Amino acid sequence: MPTETVSQPRTMTHERPASQPGSLERGIDILLALSTAARPVTLSQLCRSTGLPKSTAHRILGVLCSRGLARRVGNAYLPGGLLESMAGIARARVPGTRTVVLPYLLYLFETTRQTVNLAVPSGLEARYVERLYGHNRVGSRSDDLDRAPLHCTATGKALLAFDQKLCRELMARGAFERLTRRTITNLTGLERELAQVRAHGVAYSREEFTEGVACVAAPVFGPGGRICMSVGVAAPAHLAPLARLGISVRGAAQAISARLVGG
Repeated sequence: MPTETVSQPRTMTHERPASQPGSLERGIDILLALSTAARPVTLSQLCRSTGLPKSTAHRILGVLCSRGLARRVGNAYLPGGLLESMAGIARARVPGTRTVVLPYLLYLFETTRQTVNLAVPSGLEARYVERLYGHNRVGSRSDDLDRAPLHCTATGKALLAFDQKLCRELMARGAFERLTRRTITNLTGLERELAQVRAHGVAYSREEFTEGVACVAAPVFGPGGRICMSVGVAAPAHLAPLARLGISVRGAAQAISARLVGG
């Protein structure tokens, strides 16, 4: 009988080439680069940090922006609102711990009975990472967004006045969006306002962001004496005793600063 030949499995003499990263991996790289940046990141900076071609990065950023995972600020990019909500990025940027800051915010609410905000810089905006309010809270444009422009809010002005780099970035625009008839829209007016903030340690917004709403804010400084956030109170403009609120807000901000610096 003929001998049956059993074929042996063929031995591979070379390995398969490593697969190239797909759109998902590239998108993750961009999101990681955005999430670790303290300030808006330009397309060129993203390409340098991720190694992606500009055309590819630009296309992926378009998709991320459309899905709320990234957002464009001028010619640069930041994490989008959806990404920040999912990852808790905004809260991670609050210097110190919540247990340090929250008691002072609660005390401020108890003494003023008005909306209390804690804001940190997020690109060229103020992002509200803590908000305390009662049933009679005053409505604001920022209620659904938890962020607001720097140039027309008290918390934003407090951040701008003591952050030279942030101030220069905003001033480079030269003109600012008008949101109410009282909004400061020119460079000279804003510079004059910020000088007053530096002189007195208190920032005001008198119906500049939302009609009928007045705000007072003060800067909070961390280790090294650097501005890290601002504390503000928002109240109905016709009821707000701004001078008295300013004393309370500045006192709370100074107390938080002392805790953050002292440890």
